Amino acid sequence: MTERVATTTGLLPLPDPAKEELSDLKGHQKHDLISGTEREEIASAYAEYRREVIGDQQSAGLDRITEGQLRWDDMLAHPLTTHDNVDPNGIVRYYDNNNFYRDPQVRGDLDFSGDVADELNAAADLVDDPAESLQAVLPGPYSLFDLATDEHYGDEAEFFGAIADFLAGEVDAFPAHKTLTLHEPSLVENPPNEDLVERLAEAVDTVADETDADVVVHTYFGALDETTYAHLMDADVEALGFDLVAGDREDTLSNITEFGTKDAAALGIADGQNTLVESADTLDERVEWFEDQIPVQEFDRLYLSTNTEPFYLPVNKHLAKLEAIAAAAGNVDAEEVTA
Repeated sequence: MTERVATTTGLLPLPDPAKEELSDLKGHQKHDLISGTEREEIASAYAEYRREVIGDQQSAGLDRITEGQLRWDDMLAHPLTTHDNVDPNGIVRYYDNNNFYRDPQVRGDLDFSGDVADELNAAADLVDDPAESLQAVLPGPYSLFDLATDEHYGDEAEFFGAIADFLAGEVDAFPAHKTLTLHEPSLVENPPNEDLVERLAEAVDTVADETDADVVVHTYFGALDETTYAHLMDADVEALGFDLVAGDREDTLSNITEFGTKDAAALGIADGQNTLVESADTLDERVEWFEDQIPVQEFDRLYLSTNTEPFYLPVNKHLAKLEAIAAAAGNVDAEEVTA
C-alpha cells in the first residue's frame, strides 16, 4: 500500500499583513533586502509570521511542515545572498517569470554560514516532533550554481563542487528533521553541460550524505531531458520530484519508463503559480493517473505538493491548495475542502 504524504515545497507566500509591515521596517530599495544581519525588529516580525505559516500548514493537515522561507527575498539564491563572501549585486530575472533576485556574486571561499540552520532551529521549536514532521528546504547544488556568478574560483567544475560542499556544511548544522527537499528547477530550465552532468549525482550526494532524513530532489517547470534524468537517477536519494502540472508530463513518463525511478516519488499535483484552486478530487485523479501509467511499480511513498514554490499565490488561494493536497493524501475529508 503506497503511503501518501501531504507536504509543500516551501518558499511560501508572505501573510498579507506581513507585506506592509516588513516593507515599512526594511525599506524599499535593493540594499534593504534580507542580508542575514537584519535588525531585531525585523527578525521579530519574521519570527511572528513564521509561527503563523507553520500553524497554517498544521491546520491544513500536512504531514510535513516547512519553516516557510519567508525571509528568502532572493528565492532559491537566498543561502548565497546572505553569505559574507558573496556580493548580492545586480538584478536578474528569476527563471521565466516576473520575479527578480539579486545576483549572488561569489568573491571568496564559501565557508559555513548557518543562516538556514538558524531558521530551521526556530521552526523546530514550533512543531511537536521535528524528527517526524519537519521538512528542511534548500536549493539543490546545480540550481544554486546556476543562479550564482563565480568571481572567485575561476573554474566551473571547482565552483560547482564548492557550492555542493557549502550546502553540505549547512545541512550538517540542521536540527533533527524528517525530510530534506532540494529544489532543482535549473535542471529543467538550463540543463547542465556535458561536463557538469557527469558530476551531478556526486554533487547531490555530497549534500544528501549530511543528513539521516529522507532526501527529495524536486524538479519543476517541466520535464528533465533524458541525459540529465539518467544521471540524476545515480544520486542516492529517496525520491525524485516530478511536475505533473506541466504540459510535457508525458516526457516525464518516458524518462521513468526508460531509466526507472526511485521507490518513492514527489508529485507536483497542484499549480503553484495559478490562482485556480484545484479540487481534492482533481488532485487525487492526477495521483491515480501517474500510478496508472507505471503499473509495474508500486511506490513505497508519494509526496504530494504544489509543482513549484507557491510564493506567487495569494495567501487564501495557497491555503485552499494546501487543504486540497491534504485531502488528496487522505488526511482530511475532501467534502470539507472548498475549492
